[in-house]
Amino acid sequence: MCPFRKGRETVRIALFITCVNDTLFPGTGQAVVTLLERLGHTVHFPREQTCCGQMHFNTGYRPEAFPLVERFARTFDGYDAVVTPSASCAGMIKEGHPVLAAEHGGAGLQNAVAALVPRVHELTEFLVDVLGVTDVGAYFPHKVTYHPTCHSLRALRLGDRPARLLGAVKGIELVDLPQADSCCGFGGTFALKNADTSIAMLADKMSGVRSTGAEVLCAADNSCLMHIGGGLSRLRSGIRTMHLAEILASTEGSPR
Repeated sequence: MCPFRKGRETVRIALFITCVNDTLFPGTGQAVVTLLERLGHTVHFPREQTCCGQMHFNTGYRPEAFPLVERFARTFDGYDAVVTPSASCAGMIKEGHPVLAAEHGGAGLQNAVAALVPRVHELTEFLVDVLGVTDVGAYFPHKVTYHPTCHSLRALRLGDRPARLLGAVKGIELVDLPQADSCCGFGGTFALKNADTSIAMLADKMSGVRSTGAEVLCAADNSCLMHIGGGLSRLRSGIRTMHLAEILASTEGSPR
């Protein structure tokens, strides 16, 4: 029996896919749905969802970000849980949305955001803390290393949740990443505005990844994986990048 139940009522779970995943990595959202359905849940996808406003907020465009906060609160109202495969965007919703609601919104919006924020969960947080599972029935016979992105590490404090989920995957060989807690150098517009510093940070991160001998690098944010994966590809390292959700969605006999 799944522990995530409200008596005999049907629990409503919504997927917040995020801009990067929707535009560039749709397979990640599909993996989240596959995974949660395998665990016995129906996943809803509100089509009215758009950006969480993180790009605007981080670059100082707070008034422009505010309508996105209103839209998010309106779109996901009524769901018992909102799950997202992005620690970065989950961090924005939990930390940024209350700030913007207080700066530009009335009491109604502030109350709506305050009620919604606790129901927003990054994927590994949802699996471990809400569903109470670490073994999701995954099978992935490859050597894998995990990069804890800055938002997953510092904003959400995911801790060992991703490692516990990966450790329960059958067939996997999980290896530690040296200096795992160092930034990869992406940081959204940071990589554009501070290119030389970003490249140096990326070089250090890639050196650590390559030293593990891993076939696959995974993380909870595709934006960081895109940055690291681009560098690894240019080096012709042969190391793939995969979102954590895609590994957890893999089963014996499924395409890999």
